[in-house]
Formats: sequence, structure tokens, C-alpha cells
Amino acid sequence: MNAPQPPAHEPDRPRLCFVIGPIGNPYADHGSPELDAYEHHLAVFEEVIAPACEKHGFTAVRADGIAHAGDINEQICRYVIESDLVIADVSGGNPNVMYELGLRHITGKPTVHIGETGQLPFDIASVRTIPYQRTRSRFTHARRKIEDALEAGIRDGFELLTPARMVRAIQNPDGSPLPSDAPAEEDDPSGLLDDFAAIEDGLDEMTRQMDTITQTIETIGTLTEQSSAEFLTLTGSNAPASARLAAVTRYADSIGTPAEEMLTAAQDFSTRMATLDSGMRAALSLIETTPHGERDEGSLEFLAQLISLDEASRIGLSQVSSFGAAAESMTFMSRHLRKPVKNMSSAVKLMVSTIAYMGEWADKARVLAQETTG
Repeated sequence: MNAPQPPAHEPDRPRLCFVIGPIGNPYADHGSPELDAYEHHLAVFEEVIAPACEKHGFTAVRADGIAHAGDINEQICRYVIESDLVIADVSGGNPNVMYELGLRHITGKPTVHIGETGQLPFDIASVRTIPYQRTRSRFTHARRKIEDALEAGIRDGFELLTPARMVRAIQNPDGSPLPSDAPAEEDDPSGLLDDFAAIEDGLDEMTRQMDTITQTIETIGTLTEQSSAEFLTLTGSNAPASARLAAVTRYADSIGTPAEEMLTAAQDFSTRMATLDSGMRAALSLIETTPHGERDEGSLEFLAQLISLDEASRIGLSQVSSFGAAAESMTFMSRHLRKPVKNMSSAVKLMVSTIAYMGEWADKARVLAQETTG
């Protein structure tokens, strides 16, 4: 089946959604990362994106669905620029995807971001992104989120992203450049207090998620102690391997739910951090551009909070990392432990990478605080 052509401006033609994202290699060796990537992203396209588009009258097509002869790079650029809608899977920050996405952003045309949880690039963290996970139920959830985004965009208009706003701000309605002294249209920007209030709300939510992670670690620790005592008793009494295996299986069952809760909380924590990072950097930049003598007490308190948060997170990071190492050491005991240990290890890796954001904020905060206090 031939892919539809990029749209000419005809009112009666079907609406086209071009999907940009990682594709992988369908001809790679069995079991290779390239083939796994192809199968995964094809499933995302077929089970998530295409059905959501179809519900709202869009025909979805990927680059590997363009069957017409010609320069593929030119064809992709035309689809990116001219399609009615673009859905971009930003998982992993693939360079080609980010280039095509930047090209699309400048057009100001409707664009929806999606991405695999834990694989979202911080470069575009300020743009709302629909997360998904590699399970059928999560695919269904993501499809509904895309359907909701399309419904809202069709009804209320799609959000104009920053690059497009900048281009429009330096052009007249006829496309000609504005004179240097002409005022550009302004949005209704938030003030510093508004930004700080939003950041405080985000930090409060992250604190609750961190508390959830801490509680699950404590729960798993308690269950581990109980299981270890039982296992030592069985070993000391020369119990058969079957009895010891049964004990390990019971232990694996007992930590299954808290391990899943830990991973879910870590994923939420990571997503929240990626969203918060953009606002945090904007607030720090605003403080940086404010003359030293005009920085108020609120700014100093904010900088001190970031420094304190980083110091506390370093302690938490040490505890989480130790827990992760201990969890990975358990996998040799039984295959029943592999899934909960995998969930715990994934959660720890997410936390380690996410907490790094706090260190970057604090480094900047220390410089600004030193400048302000002299």
C-alpha cells in the first residue's frame, strides 16, 4: 500500500499525520538491539499512534512507509514541514528525530510529543510529552492520552511552541521582517513568584514520591530480613533444596508488589523531574540576569533551598545505590527473584540519573549565592 503524499492545500483531502521517531532495522540479526528497536517502535506505531490518529480522521505514516521513488531525505523534510500533524517519539533523544522535530517546531504546525518513560531527553523537557511503557495496558493508556490531546487540539487549537513564537515575533503578518524598533506581540508571561510557586508545588510532589520510594525500600528491607532469618534456619537444619527454594519463592512473591510500586514511583519521579528542570533552569537564569544588588531575600532563600536539597539528595542517593547493589546480588538465588530484582534495579538506575539534575541546580545556585553575598 502506497503512503499518502504530503498534503497540498486541498480542503477535501484526508488529513495526514507524519510520525517521526526511532525505527530500528527490520533486517538485523535475530535478538539484536536493532531488531528489538524495530519491533518495539513498530508496535508503538501500530497499537498506539495509528489507532489514535484514525479515531480523529488522520492517516498516520512513518518514513519507512513512504513508497514513492525519490530522495528520501527530501521526502522526509516535506512530510515534516507540510503534514497536518506530526507525532514525535522522542525516546532516547535520537539525533535525527531531534533535527526533524526542530524543523517541525519552527513551522508552528500541530505537533504532539510522546516518549518511553525514563528515556525522555531533558533538552525538550519544557514541552508536554505523553509517556508510555512497554506493556499492553500502558500502550492502551498512551493511545487514549494521544486521542485526548488530538481532541483538545482540534477543539481548542494546538499550543504554539517556543521556536514558532520566536519566528512569528520577528515577522509581520505578510512574512516580512519587523523593523528593529517595532514592538513584538507579547504573551502573558509568568512572574518570578509564579515560577517559584510552580516549582514549590513540583518539589512537594517529588518529595512525596521520594517518600513512597523510601517506604518501599524499608518494606522490602523488612521482608528481606525476615526471609534471611528463615533461610538461615533452613540452612542450619540441613533442609532439602526444595524447602529452601520454597522459602525463596515466598520471598519473591512478597516483594513483588513493593518492587513494582518502587519502579512506578521512580518513573513518576523521573518524569516530574524532567518537567521541573525546565522551570528550575528558567528561574536560575532569571536570578542570574538580575543585578546582584537587586536580588531579594526570596531569591537567596530559593538558592539556599536548592543547595540544601542537593545535600539531602546525596545522602538519599548513597542509600538507594547501596540498596540497588544488594538487590542485584540476589538474582543468583532463583529465577523467581529476577522480575522483582529487575524492577528494583530499574528504579534505582532511574533515581541515580534523575537526582543528577539536583546537583546541576545546586552547582548553579552556589555560584549565584556567592555572587550575591560577595
